[in-house]
Amino acid sequence: MSPSPLLDEYRWRGMLQDLTEGTEEALREGPQSVYAGFDPTADSLHVGHLLPIMGLVHLQRAGHTPIALVGGGTGLIGDPSGKSAERVLLSLDESRANAEQVHVQLEAFLDFEGVSNAARMVNNLDWLGEIGLLEFLRDVGKHFPVSIMLGKESIRRRLEDEAGISFTEFSYVLLQSYDFLRLFEDHGCRFQIGGSDQWGNITGGIDLIRRVAGERAYGLVFPLLASASGVKFGKTEGGAVWLDPSRTSAYRFYQYWLNTDDADVGRYLRLFTLLGQPEIEALDRAVEDRPHEREAQEALAEDVTRRVHGDTGVERARAASRVLFGGEVAGLSAEEIQDIFADVPSSSLPADRLAGEGLDLIALIADVGLTSSRGEARRGVEQGGVYLNGERV
Repeated sequence: MSPSPLLDEYRWRGMLQDLTEGTEEALREGPQSVYAGFDPTADSLHVGHLLPIMGLVHLQRAGHTPIALVGGGTGLIGDPSGKSAERVLLSLDESRANAEQVHVQLEAFLDFEGVSNAARMVNNLDWLGEIGLLEFLRDVGKHFPVSIMLGKESIRRRLEDEAGISFTEFSYVLLQSYDFLRLFEDHGCRFQIGGSDQWGNITGGIDLIRRVAGERAYGLVFPLLASASGVKFGKTEGGAVWLDPSRTSAYRFYQYWLNTDDADVGRYLRLFTLLGQPEIEALDRAVEDRPHEREAQEALAEDVTRRVHGDTGVERARAASRVLFGGEVAGLSAEEIQDIFADVPSSSLPADRLAGEGLDLIALIADVGLTSSRGEARRGVEQGGVYLNGERV
């Protein structure tokens, strides 16, 4: 029996957590339509979304058709999976605006035109916004025994918590299952992928397709990621690392990946880049033999940043990184300079101190605390130890 190229790719990259029975055999039948869902709970995706995005990238490269479903309808409800509290509900206008941004960001990863298996973007608000409550309860709700819903991990965990779960979020599995049914009916989609916290929602959709259409559907899930130190992937002291350049600059995005721990970089290269197995294994050896060179981290940062921010973003991020080690400041914008030095020791002073003829450099050095006195500042200049914008004074 021939292997599935897509699942082989997932396996060696460490992307495959679990799959439903018959998935591998069904993928061997030929090109398939496969979907992943993205809730538009913010106006940008973040690096925590990269694993399902890369899952779609690999399946498109393997000849399958990716469908990115943006939850314009379910985003108004909130998914309880992996959550310990109710989400803040979005307005309809917020949901629509966020959905448009999701599409823009996915275009950096998927081919939406120009190929035979072009990716599709759908919004579940198109059908969830039209269906009436009585119709939904009659045609969908009757297929979901409450006992089975109560047994789903995401719901059971919330019920055990003091805050409980609202009926709104309790109904989420019905809505996502209906999404799968609609994609099956409208696009012939028989496969859903997602994080392992989506297992219950995915199997709910598979069961609904079986009950309503008498057909088989399939699902596979990716692992939920944490760093080797146990920190949830994508979380930093400054919050989420966004894919929108206006929320996370190319420099900060690049630095996030460049600062990857040696214990994590090999895994991240497999999960988030398109580098081949020989290249990644060579970088693994570089981590073992020459960890101080951080060759693997640079390859990771360059590959992911280029996909999100383009070639220009990579070059500007590199230039900004070099500034911290004495590189040229000229050519960087005020915003970039502020971004670079936001996390390093710095001093500030009122802008009016630099008005008119400006401020004497010796006074400036002492006033911001670089030296304990103006005499020490003057000696530093005389001895060639003071640099302004990367140039020796």
